[in-house]
Amino acid sequence: MKRNIGYIIVLMLVISSEMARGQALAISEENTLTFEEYLGYVKMHHPLMKQADLTLKMGEANLLRARGGFDPKIEVDYNRKKFKDTEYFDQLNATFKIPTWYGVEFKANYEENTGAFLNPSLTVPEDGLYSAGVSFSLAQGLLINDRMASLKQARFFREQTKADRDLLVNNLLFAASKAYFDWIEASNEQRIYKNFLSNAAMRLQAIKRSVEVGDIAAIDITEARIVVLNRQLNLEAARLKKRKAALVASNFIWLDNIPMEIEENVVPTLPAIGVLESSLFIEGITNTEALLTSHPKLKSLDAKIGGLSIDRSLKRNKLLPQLDVQYNFLSENYDQLNSFNTANYKAFVNFSFPLFLRKERGDLQLANLKLNDITFERTATSLALKNKINGTQVEIASLQKQTLLIDEIVKDYSALVMAEERKFSLGESSLFLINAREQKLIDAQLKDNELRVKNLIATANLYNALGVAEPILNNE
Repeated sequence: MKRNIGYIIVLMLVISSEMARGQALAISEENTLTFEEYLGYVKMHHPLMKQADLTLKMGEANLLRARGGFDPKIEVDYNRKKFKDTEYFDQLNATFKIPTWYGVEFKANYEENTGAFLNPSLTVPEDGLYSAGVSFSLAQGLLINDRMASLKQARFFREQTKADRDLLVNNLLFAASKAYFDWIEASNEQRIYKNFLSNAAMRLQAIKRSVEVGDIAAIDITEARIVVLNRQLNLEAARLKKRKAALVASNFIWLDNIPMEIEENVVPTLPAIGVLESSLFIEGITNTEALLTSHPKLKSLDAKIGGLSIDRSLKRNKLLPQLDVQYNFLSENYDQLNSFNTANYKAFVNFSFPLFLRKERGDLQLANLKLNDITFERTATSLALKNKINGTQVEIASLQKQTLLIDEIVKDYSALVMAEERKFSLGESSLFLINAREQKLIDAQLKDNELRVKNLIATANLYNALGVAEPILNNE
């Protein structure tokens, strides 16, 4: 009868504890930070998201600079020398140039030269001399030259910056998600230890009352107190782990360029897999092969390969001799087009060719080696990403099975603890057995918490492996 009274006391304490826990949970729910809200802060305000856009702007700026090589140009040279009232020479040379794609450059020129000691070859009519002509390369620089290569490489660099930006966003959201899930695991771990500490404390009080009425030995108080102290120790460690995890998650929360800190009373919520997949833009994805071909890491490497291919073509073109030709029609009257004819002209031919081509051949070999290196890297990266995606999918499937199994284990351990408590109330068990059963239940709940968080991290890892970026960032 005395054991029954003690058991009734324990039962009442457990019921009151559950009510208190319900109130505590209700208070916590008012201070929750959901995964969607958390990730929304990261997407909207994190500095790296803004840095990702800067990366794209660098590609655009580089392309604009390369296009500048084809801008029309005005050049004016003025040279004058006068000494002791003698004008040695007064030279004016104004040129307007229009560069075109295949190394062809159109040019219009005005030249006016006077002076007592002027070079005879620079003598022009009194009103100056006009010329219109073209210059081009017949060998080296005809099919590809530095200007053409710079522009083509800038276009590849722009594609590379787009891919690098998507990769930066993907890695940021993955890191932020993992920090949030670690925070969830630590919070749940603290809650588990808190609940079982409450049970141990109530059991200690019940044991003390049973000892007072002479129902059990006093040594049971010592055993119950050891359990309470151990769980207090575990709870304190869990509280520290949760706070550190919250601070790590705080690294990803910014508002108006000001870092924010998650307060201690704020708790995370475990997102459903569907919510997680929707937040990370992988909901409904089945064709991972198609996504792999458009992976930002591979696109970045493809852009590098394209840029190095252009560089190799340029280096190969340098093996040709340099043959530059320039032809200009001359006239005194710029407003009379028929005055420009083949009878009056100025022509120029320049030819050069290194005999051994050691510099050019060395540059070409280096270009080939760089291209081969990045091609090997691309092949290895593609295989690594494919295996990572397949491995992550296998991991997700396995974790889902493990979660179902651990749920059943938790239920069975809960039933064992309840049965052991009933046997204890009937005098057929001991405090040691109850504590042993309950410790197994604690371990099972901790394992359940760990597996659920691992499942979330694995899903986020799949997002990272697929290289998915926020759709709005792909709208150019």
